[in-house]
Amino acid sequence: MSGPAADTHTRGWRESLATYTHPRVVTFLFLGFSAGLPFLLVFATLSAWLREYGISRTAIGFISWIGITYSFKFVWSPVVDRVPLPLLTRWLGRRRSWMLLAQAGIAGGLLGMSFCDPRTDLWSLVVLALVVAFSSATQDIALDAFRIEATDASLQGATAATYQLGYRIAVLAAGAGALYIAEFGSWPIAYQSMAALGLVGILTTLIVTEPERQVTAGTSELEGKVAIFAAGLGTMPGWVRKALIFVYGAIVCPFVDFFARYGWMAVVLLLFIGLFRLSDIAMGVMANPFYIDMGFSLSQIANVSKIYGFVMSILGALLGGVLVFRIGAARLLVVAVFLIAASNLTFSWLALVGQPDTLILTIAISIDNLVGGMSGSIFIAFLSGLTNTAYTATQYALFTSIMTLPGKLMGGSSGWIVDKLQAEFSSVHKFGGYAIFFLYTALLGLPALVLAVIVRRRFEKETPPS
Repeated sequence: MSGPAADTHTRGWRESLATYTHPRVVTFLFLGFSAGLPFLLVFATLSAWLREYGISRTAIGFISWIGITYSFKFVWSPVVDRVPLPLLTRWLGRRRSWMLLAQAGIAGGLLGMSFCDPRTDLWSLVVLALVVAFSSATQDIALDAFRIEATDASLQGATAATYQLGYRIAVLAAGAGALYIAEFGSWPIAYQSMAALGLVGILTTLIVTEPERQVTAGTSELEGKVAIFAAGLGTMPGWVRKALIFVYGAIVCPFVDFFARYGWMAVVLLLFIGLFRLSDIAMGVMANPFYIDMGFSLSQIANVSKIYGFVMSILGALLGGVLVFRIGAARLLVVAVFLIAASNLTFSWLALVGQPDTLILTIAISIDNLVGGMSGSIFIAFLSGLTNTAYTATQYALFTSIMTLPGKLMGGSSGWIVDKLQAEFSSVHKFGGYAIFFLYTALLGLPALVLAVIVRRRFEKETPPS
């Protein structure tokens, strides 16, 4: 192609890439790191620690239900959205104050975990992991609201990509970094090192500026009803009056707003959000136990699964960000769901090989992480577009809570499922149970694929931000 059309096409790609140099976009490299650091440390890395110390797969699966904390964060998201913290909110603002409090909880919880031995202090370890998960979920509420409010629509794809870049760097540190330290040092030192890395988020939160709150005319009208509601309460104790006003303004209005904007489609959207990552999350709990059972060493897992996988996930995240900028998030949802589910089949292939083959592990990890990074940027941008900036924290927390809940619930039983399948099929093939398990998790993506088609049609007139 030549002429003006070609110039426009070239300029479009240049402008797309230039969005990554925006100061706000760069900021989320560090905030993404803060968000990603605790996740593996109460999930996959914790599973490796427990498995190496002889904890059963069934117990590991049930302990993974700690992650359900992330799926119920919408319950306390109105508090994070509306309630000021003494001294901190006046100093930092409503978003950064909650971010800082949560980051302190993450660092303190990880430090406490480092002093526990799973063989003798398993319950203490689980309680501290819950503290980390709760603090991490709280940070996500405030941080997601901060991200959406800090940039306009044209930068949401790039912001999602750099956020994921930072997130994936943290995953590398909490995955490969922790495994390396555990292999050549010890698990306590590994978790103490991760606690120290919590300073990245704390320092960034102290440096960045608080975004201005944006309220549309329609939202102002809706929130004006809070005043009408308050006026109709009549005389009652002050604390009761304040509580009712809070519930109406912080909880009722955000949900009414979402259903008012999307009508019956709101139910379809919530179902789709809940099933989007079902196959990925349900599989994730058993990934590290699978590698260890196959005979891979911690350093091999770190080299291939974490470091090489990190590179591929970053490429996927950046690719996803550019595609969102040029095509639009909703138009990419069907492809994203299909690839997420299909990528699980590569682990069935690895299981059927029956031995620790690093080449096949590399291929499986490459596909899985490339798809994960790309679909992550697409989905984050899509969810961001569904929120009303007046209720960012509450609505986005609802979306991300629903996104992880089905996968976490099913993931908790994944260890029990693998144990049963291995007992049934290990006589046929050494890792036949694992192979069938990964096939089962891939099939879990079919309902999301059907819903993705419906959602895509609803938003087919969507145009990429300019």
